[in-house]
This record gives sequence, structure tokens and C-alpha cells, in this order.
Amino acid sequence: RTSATMQSRLTRCGKPRKEQLECAGGIAHDGRHDEGTAQGRPAVVSTRCAFAPVDVSEWVNRVTAMELSTELTQWLLNTDPALRWQVERDLLDADDSVWRATRARVATQGMAAALLAEQDPDGQWAGGAFFPAAGHPSAWQEGQQGQPWTATTWTLYTLCEWGLPADALAGTAEKLAANAHWEYDADLPYWGGEVDVCINAWTLANGTWLNADVAGLVNWFAEHQLSDGGWNCEWESGSVRSSFHSTLNALVALLYREADGHHEEGIAELRRPGEQYLLTRHLLNRAATGQQVASWATTFNYPFRHRYHVLRALDYFRRSAQLSGTSPDPRLGAAVEIVRAKQQPDGTWLQEDHLAGQEWFPLDVPLGQPSPWLTLYALRVLRWWNERGEVE
Repeated sequence: RTSATMQSRLTRCGKPRKEQLECAGGIAHDGRHDEGTAQGRPAVVSTRCAFAPVDVSEWVNRVTAMELSTELTQWLLNTDPALRWQVERDLLDADDSVWRATRARVATQGMAAALLAEQDPDGQWAGGAFFPAAGHPSAWQEGQQGQPWTATTWTLYTLCEWGLPADALAGTAEKLAANAHWEYDADLPYWGGEVDVCINAWTLANGTWLNADVAGLVNWFAEHQLSDGGWNCEWESGSVRSSFHSTLNALVALLYREADGHHEEGIAELRRPGEQYLLTRHLLNRAATGQQVASWATTFNYPFRHRYHVLRALDYFRRSAQLSGTSPDPRLGAAVEIVRAKQQPDGTWLQEDHLAGQEWFPLDVPLGQPSPWLTLYALRVLRWWNERGEVE
């Protein structure tokens, strides 16, 4: 999110008071934990899950098939349940009863439970739809780097990505319909979205997950698709060329909606030109020059937020191909090799960037450290790619 559009949105939100950021349930600046002080500010809520040490012997055949070391497998399993259930399902082929039992713990243990504890009585987080309310400890501060990641839309989308069962948020869709108002225009209904491609993408995914009425947003994406097949958040400033970031965010949300069973909305046909926009550029190049679009295309970070990179794009194409039952497109090959080349000798992938701004608590490791989240995504993509010959 940039420049004129972002600045105008921040300006519309007003200039909140500069307050000391507190760790009230875990607010931190730039991904750093706040350990509290002798003056009585609370220490950060622990988000680590107390799993017993993992005996990986039961996984030995699956680990061998995936070429995972015992140490790497144990490291991935000794994580938050939001991550662990995906490791069990997607890397280790665990029985449904196993990964579903782990997934059921997402609502009561670890990071998701900590985020749930921060929900306001009116259904929002941090008192705002996309930005925290003025006066909230995590509110945007003039001149700061990045933006706050604590408000409703961001928090909901994180929980959705982690696979939190929707019933853990029973009643939230109705509360947001009644109480949440877009900072861009308070007269716009929350579940109707606003004018930004990325915000509407997250709203479409969140609403689909919580069974809100967001069908109108599918039509909105059809109406705002650009002639080159993709989307751009800067369309409202006159841009007629698509953006890698906006296009991927739109595609991810539309795929989520389609996978939820909304096949009658013509989403597959809507996604196809957007996919071609990325595929003709091999996920990382400018169409005009064939040169890499920017360094961010090959800089891996988690949490993703709005940011595009080829690992995240590959994961989208993995899920798209699985939904349609098709083989990976050969044009993904160069991006796959970039992912493969970044694997460390111990089998992990490193955190390469962090988007600045207030967050409830860090969701992953600091820069330069092995990231369990990026390692999950990378291993999952490579497994899909390596097994492509098995799909007719």
C-alpha cells in the first residue's frame, strides 16, 4: 500500500494521539515483544503452545517420502497449532482425525486464541475497520514507518488464514454489519467493502468464511478488472495497469470464495485472466522488458500482509490447481527454482523481510532466522511441483 492512496486513507482517519504503545495483550512495534515494565504495564501474553516433545517415529515413512529430516519434522511439529495442523495435513499426510484434532486447538491455544482475546465487545479489533481507532494504543502515528496491523480486517484475515473454525466467531459477522464503518467512508456498509482492491479482497475472504453476505463483492471485482487481466488498488487514481500485489490479493480471495462452494458466481472465469497476467510474467518479470519487476518479488516474508512475492504466488497456484485437478503450469518453473535455491542446509527458509507497524504480537521469527511459516509454505509448494507428473 503506497503513497497517495495510503496517505489519503491515513489522513481521512485523522491524526491520533501519540501514546506509549503498551503490550495490553501483546501490542508491539515493528515485530518486537514488549516484556513489560516495573511501572505495571503487562508483559506480552505468551502465544507459545505447550505441546509435549514430539515423537516423530510415527511419521517416519512420510518423513522419508518428503525427504524431511527427523530434526526438521520435529521443529515444524513443535509449533503453534495454527501451523502444526497444516504440517500434519499437507506435509505428513496425517489421518484426518489427527490434523483435525490439532486444528480444533487453534481456537483455544496459541496465537489465534491470543487474537480472539483482543476482540472488542462490538465485534471489532482495536476499535476500527482497517485502522485502529484514534486513541487506541496501536493507533497510527504521524510519520511512523509502515501501518498498524491490529484492526478488524487484518486480524480477521489472519485468523481466517490460520484455519480458525468460523464458529469460534459466532455472531461477529452480525456485529460488524452493525458497528464497523470504513475509515474511507463511514456510510459504506462493512460487508459491502469500499474502493480498494486489496481491502475488498480481504473483506470477500473474511465474509465468505463468516457466512456474511459478500456476493456483491464478486461483482465488484468483475467490474474493476483491468484490460490486462489483473487489478490495481490505484485504479481510483487513474491507473490502467495491473499490480502484482493487488492481482494476487484479489485472486487469493476469489479462490477462497470459489473453494467454499460458490461455483455459480463465475469466479473461475474471473480468475483466469488474472492468473494469465502473472503467468505471462513468470510471476516475477515485467512484460515489457522481461526483467525482474522489483526486489520484493523474491524477498520472502511472513506474515504476508499485502505483500507479493513468488512463494506466496506459487502457493496460490498450488491451491488453484488442486481445486481444478490440473497440473502445474510450466511457466511457474523459474519461480519454483528461486524457492528451491533459498533452502538452507538444515532444510529451512529464512525470514527475509518484516513489514513495519504495530501488531498485537510477533507472528513469526525476526529477520535472518529460520521461519517455520515460510518453511511450511516452501515445502508444500515444492512437494506439489515435484509430484506434478502424477496429475493427468
